[in-house]
Amino acid sequence: MSSPHPSMPWLAALAFLVIGIGDASCLSAQDIASPSRLDSNNQALGTYQSVEPFGGPSSVGGQLAEDNAVSVPQFRCHRLQRCAEPWFEFKTRLDETCRLQLSIDESMFYQTASSSLGQRDAASGLVRVYGQWTLLGLGTNQPGQLVFKGENRHRMGTEITPFDLGFEAGSILPTGTFFSEFNYGVTNLYWKQSLCERDLVFAIGKIDVTDFIDVYGMINPLTHFINLGFSTNPTIAVPNQGLGIAAGAMLTDHVYLQSGFADANGQPTLAGFDTFFRDNEYFSYLELGLTSSRDRLYLDNIHATLWHTDAKQDAGTPEGWGVAFTAQKYLDEKWLPFFRFGYSDGDAALMQTTFSTGLGLRRENNDVAGLGLSFGKPADGTLQDQFTSEAFYRFQLTQYLAVTPDLQLIVDPALDPSQDVLALFGVRLRAAF
Repeated sequence: MSSPHPSMPWLAALAFLVIGIGDASCLSAQDIASPSRLDSNNQALGTYQSVEPFGGPSSVGGQLAEDNAVSVPQFRCHRLQRCAEPWFEFKTRLDETCRLQLSIDESMFYQTASSSLGQRDAASGLVRVYGQWTLLGLGTNQPGQLVFKGENRHRMGTEITPFDLGFEAGSILPTGTFFSEFNYGVTNLYWKQSLCERDLVFAIGKIDVTDFIDVYGMINPLTHFINLGFSTNPTIAVPNQGLGIAAGAMLTDHVYLQSGFADANGQPTLAGFDTFFRDNEYFSYLELGLTSSRDRLYLDNIHATLWHTDAKQDAGTPEGWGVAFTAQKYLDEKWLPFFRFGYSDGDAALMQTTFSTGLGLRRENNDVAGLGLSFGKPADGTLQDQFTSEAFYRFQLTQYLAVTPDLQLIVDPALDPSQDVLALFGVRLRAAF
């Protein structure tokens, strides 16, 4: 089906034009605050007093919290920043009066490959409306919230999406996580309840398992790494969004336990009741972790994860299980080194074994950079091992606008043994309101 959206090969040029020029005075000296000078005109427009996340950076609460934290005064584009003031003030009033935290974002991604067995470039867009609405326990340590997210994912003038481009170019791992195509879908619609002075939290309804399992601080493909080797763990056979339950508990001040259970046949465009209650094919996981403190749960932690998935008869996918391990430490409120490992038994997941390591950097002006290296052995034993690397730099132009160039180098691409090295360049543009 052809996409109704215009062609986007010009996205890379447009992104760098925005970085370099802005709106005439974007990068003038008066609009760039020095680290030692706080210009009140560059402060965040309107931020929530608090965001209660349950899940990693790509969850609804995690995304709200990350966008809410973009408040250090060094925005490049002062005038663009002020243009959105009425909307952010409205969001603040909505939270104060209705306890509804709401956000709308649009992301566009263009990617091109140095070689390919098929298409060599791809572009797609992602529009989301998401939020969390506190309906019970206002002002208490036992709030109940309705969490929701609706999405539209679409191609933008190319034959394929960036999610599929990696496969066509020869990579066993998708090189454009999230940037697929399913038009309209509800990816989150669940009830989140805190109990026992917030020591116990659970979510029940339509969930995205990747929001909760084996999470670390650089996992959000809209703002961090975008290759699946870093934006999730490719040795875990996580299902698509569907009905399920996820729960987490702080056993002590530093030890936590998480677990979940979900429909192995979930689909974002379907309600999911038929597959959940009829097929009886499920995905489950258990995770035990150690953290420096509750408020740094997804930044300072060491955790081990055990998972299992039933065989999926209609999809022809076998039963599988595996283990994963992640260690990370946020240093000097700036550096985030990480190490991750995964092993799966069976052919349910893309990879049998992966080792990955890398470093994240968050600067005072809210720019974020990342460098990751990964080695993986595909679950299909006939394919060769693949080395994957990714580097990105996110330019935070305003509180709500960011541009992220991205470079991926893949050595010995598993799906194209004729190539020694595959390079993919991409650029993301994200506006979050």
